[in-house]
Amino acid sequence: MAPPDSLCILRLSALGDVSHVVPLVRTVQRHWPATRITWIVGQFESRLVGDIEGVEFIPYDKRSGWRGVSGLRRRLKGRRFDALLLMQLALRANLVSTAIRADVRVGYDRARSKEGHGLFINRRIPPCDGQHVLDALGSFLQPLGLPADEPPRWSLPVPDEAVDFARSHIPDDGQRTLVISPCASHALRNWRPERYAAVADHAIRRHGLRVVLCGGPSPAERTMGDAILAHCTEPVVDLIGKDTIKRALALLQRADLVVSPDSGPVHMANAVGTPVLGLYAATDPRRSGPYSDRRWTVDRYAAAAERFLGKGTDQLPWGRKIEVPGVMDLIETDAVIERLDAWVSDTSRP
Repeated sequence: MAPPDSLCILRLSALGDVSHVVPLVRTVQRHWPATRITWIVGQFESRLVGDIEGVEFIPYDKRSGWRGVSGLRRRLKGRRFDALLLMQLALRANLVSTAIRADVRVGYDRARSKEGHGLFINRRIPPCDGQHVLDALGSFLQPLGLPADEPPRWSLPVPDEAVDFARSHIPDDGQRTLVISPCASHALRNWRPERYAAVADHAIRRHGLRVVLCGGPSPAERTMGDAILAHCTEPVVDLIGKDTIKRALALLQRADLVVSPDSGPVHMANAVGTPVLGLYAATDPRRSGPYSDRRWTVDRYAAAAERFLGKGTDQLPWGRKIEVPGVMDLIETDAVIERLDAWVSDTSRP
């Protein structure tokens, strides 16, 4: 098809998935600079991407139900898009899409469709087994005639205030910094606080790293932070609850390495070019690990499949989550320390 005059993206959540959409936006801007882009995104997630230049953002309250759909319909009254990219497999997103008028409606292939997704689209992305989430989202451009194999580019804006905040805690003093973002949105993906503390103490004593804890203001994150600090014997910078999304992005950008379970900060760090030591057992890092470099990731997904499901990963549907109590205990402290030591050795070479 010819370059569309207008393109609507519907991807509401979550932080990591929203960050995966940014390279697609950059590809459209590079190939079709005249195309007007509108992105309907979750209110919280808009704090990460809502200042990308050249894009109209419509924040959407995911808790608003039919009231929110009606409000969106009123806001878009009289507008019609050349194409809609319906990039979320959820009944809520399907219903929100009914407020968007578009000639071409691109969605997932049949194998990945669920919750009536196929009823809301008229074109599908190519089927593909074993794709990383970022590659799957990038393939939404293929039905529109754009390539899906370009190297991803993010260029997420970081405001000066956020840069100043990060610099005040991670100064330019020559000391390298390890940021630990300990909490995922799903508690069963979280590692034990005493194991985080052991890694932090090792990083400080063995390698002289500055260690920074970051996270949001939720009670669960504060509880996790307090538990980590209680087990630490070395001084750690505690910024849990003190950052915003943009401040967190700036912290991750200034970090030398990030330790985190499968969570938004993994993908935010990847987007700003910071290596990640990912902790994966409940989810498959081949699908949702740090996209650019998984050398430092500790992967116990196969062990989890065998232990808790009695199956090999080749017997599981792609993307199957194993979020059960105890799954993250499969990640040994020594294995994480080994990956940390390997990263230090690799990056310390002249």
